[in-house]
Amino acid sequence: MDYPQRIVCLTEETTETLYAIGAEDRIVGISGFTVRPERARQEKPKVSAFTSAKIGRILELEPDLVLGFSDMQADIAAELVRAGVAVHIFNHRTVDGILSMIRTLGGMLGLHDATEPYAHELASRVEAIRAKQAQGPRPRVYFEEWGDPMITGIGWVSELIHIAGGEDVFPERAAEPGAKERIIEDPNEVVARQPDLIIGSWCGRKFRPEQVAERPGWDAIPAVASNALYEVKSPLILQPGPAALTDGLDALCELIDRHREG
Repeated sequence: MDYPQRIVCLTEETTETLYAIGAEDRIVGISGFTVRPERARQEKPKVSAFTSAKIGRILELEPDLVLGFSDMQADIAAELVRAGVAVHIFNHRTVDGILSMIRTLGGMLGLHDATEPYAHELASRVEAIRAKQAQGPRPRVYFEEWGDPMITGIGWVSELIHIAGGEDVFPERAAEPGAKERIIEDPNEVVARQPDLIIGSWCGRKFRPEQVAERPGWDAIPAVASNALYEVKSPLILQPGPAALTDGLDALCELIDRHREG
């Protein structure tokens, strides 16, 4: 069976996965937003943003597979498919989905033997952290993915908060796949849920805790009163791939442990 040998990754999580399983030589193009692994930016041509791509440049690279994520890249995928390129769009939103993506990708490339130990290691690490962090009080966490409009965290972020020992104050919104469904129209909703921690990750922009703290009425929030507003860099937590299960989860644990220790 012939497996794909020339791959374009439109998202960072697939790039990072391919490097992790030793398949980086198959990558012929990456997203311009890719920062992990760092050497990918020096080694691979950057051919896309998140919702746009250099279609002509991608076609010049003659990929036999293009990898993307979610309906946000549907237009890119459609244009490439019409040009005769094989495209696979992942659409996972959970921790299990991240692990499934890694295993599926390995299988698609004929690299099951290299991928399964890696996926197992990640899964075991997550479960060990879940068990360790289950001990102790659970601070209430408001995670903000965007500030204007205010968008609360997506599914895997909510799960990772729980694994790290916290309690997402908007778990019902995290279950929604789209960002529009996670918009908080009334800032008083956050005030009412009284988070102990506010964690921001403004998707490519620097989180501004001082701006958040100055929102009208937010001085009544425990997190604001205690100045417990923190940033987790978006490449660590908003990419549904290995980074979220490693450095992203570690960052959440550090913040939650800091709160627990007072």
